[in-house]
Amino acid sequence: MPIQILPPQLANQIAAGEVVERPASVVKELVENSLDAGADQILIEIERGGSKKILIRDNGSGIAEAELGLALSRHATSKISCLDDLEQIVSLGFRGEALASISSVSRLTLTSKPATQDKAWQAYAEGRDMQVQIKPAAHPDGSSIEVLDLFFNTPARRKFLRSDKTEFAHIDELVKRLALSRFDVSWTLIHNGQTVRQLKKADSREAQQKRVAALCGKNFLEQAAFVEVAYDDLKLWGWVLQPSACKEQLQCQYSYVNGRMMKDKLLNHAIRQAYGSMLSAEQQPAFVLYLDINPRQVDVNVHPAKHEVRFHQARLVHDFVASALTNALLQLEPQQCSVQLTAPLKSAAFVMPELPAQRQVQPSAPTPSYAARPSAYAGQPYRPAVAQPVAPSWPVFAEKTQRMEQSDPVVQQEALISQNRYLLCSVSDQLWVIDIAASVARLWLEQGAAPLPLLMPVRLTLQQTEQQFLLSKADLLSQLGFDFLINNQTLIVRAVPAWLRQSAVAQWLPLWLQGWLQQQDHQLLSLLLQQLLSSALLPAEVLIKNFPLLSQQGPHWHAVPLDLTASIQVLRDSDGS
Repeated sequence: MPIQILPPQLANQIAAGEVVERPASVVKELVENSLDAGADQILIEIERGGSKKILIRDNGSGIAEAELGLALSRHATSKISCLDDLEQIVSLGFRGEALASISSVSRLTLTSKPATQDKAWQAYAEGRDMQVQIKPAAHPDGSSIEVLDLFFNTPARRKFLRSDKTEFAHIDELVKRLALSRFDVSWTLIHNGQTVRQLKKADSREAQQKRVAALCGKNFLEQAAFVEVAYDDLKLWGWVLQPSACKEQLQCQYSYVNGRMMKDKLLNHAIRQAYGSMLSAEQQPAFVLYLDINPRQVDVNVHPAKHEVRFHQARLVHDFVASALTNALLQLEPQQCSVQLTAPLKSAAFVMPELPAQRQVQPSAPTPSYAARPSAYAGQPYRPAVAQPVAPSWPVFAEKTQRMEQSDPVVQQEALISQNRYLLCSVSDQLWVIDIAASVARLWLEQGAAPLPLLMPVRLTLQQTEQQFLLSKADLLSQLGFDFLINNQTLIVRAVPAWLRQSAVAQWLPLWLQGWLQQQDHQLLSLLLQQLLSSALLPAEVLIKNFPLLSQQGPHWHAVPLDLTASIQVLRDSDGS
């Protein structure tokens, strides 16, 4: 078959396969046209789940008589006219495909009257014919679009429709999403002659809350926190349910970008990250959230149904949403934080022996793959697990200078990370296990860290004793890479070490600072890292990457040699096999 241009009728039906999936898709496209026309009153009337009849009536700006025929043509739109418009889309529709696609698989009647026009006019198109018939009609200011016998000329598509009840359930869910996207619009939904939903305009915050309660349930509103945060061109506002109220069943999960309904993976990931381990694996978050962003910073032309967008600064948007919601959730349930900095963890496989401060060490045998190092524990047998807390070992600082000055080469072989906490690597004929938390804590205190600004500063209210304590530790915190201000008993953390920036700072910081009052400086660093690693808020790979000396200090710091047979057993036990 030679290459040829498809007839317009066939091209429209192919496009309809993307635009018109089911009756709810038709409702979405037509209602979005009404919203773009400035309507603040929308009536949606459905018969037999939408397969028999879909009627959308609005009080928008209407369509002039001369443009009615053009409105049913493909790629005809009043919403964009040049590439610059496409790069900063503010309307819900812009492709000019919806009416042409819908009319190609149904019997469509469009009646409209602009306020500047004396009378209304009506356009009719049916299936593949695509010949638009225009005649006078009676109609108030605004537009009505009636879609009859959807998929009447495409039996293959029609047989895939579900029951009337199921199809209407999809329409009802869509109307809920639309009603939550525009509080300034009144909505009426009718099915088979029965009024299902009737929502008045919600111009005040109280009225908006009533609409949210009507659509998402009273329990959702009573147990949700209202969020409103702005940063440069970004603004996030809405409602997020407290973790303890989240259920296993899917509840309200509605997100909007510039008023457009979204099911965006990036936003969903940021929201889930904000909840973190405050939710079990089975629990589902619930939210109604609105993200406002400069239209030039988002591309909405990446999905046929416009369900997903592409952010030009995706990381910025992700971190902004995650940080804002984390702060809100912590205010709801601070006790739900996954990081409990009150007691050391128990060791999963062994207790790290403390390195005596003045012990004379002997060099271990060299090997081509690992440089020779002094070892305090060479030849000692494997020590089995002990059910007691791990005390963070901390050699005296008098030894650190000469040890840090040793210029041994880095291990040039792969190492194994066990349980996101221990680094396993070979030294000569032995397997060494390094406690990452304790070793990094020492390196962190000795080397310091450069601060990296947080996207959203973390704010904490301090007691007088806490404020005085932190002021006395200002130099140490600065050395550790924290940049903060204290004003009127409010702590504002503006920067943290780069490798902590993605660790849900607002979750662990309050409890860490509280625990610091009862612990010594070096113990708190080790304890913090233990908890971050064990709760998976911080991947061990991040620490190893940011502290390259860690792989050089195995036989010196917080490490123990394991007999090969015992080592295999340890690994088997840790895997549960």
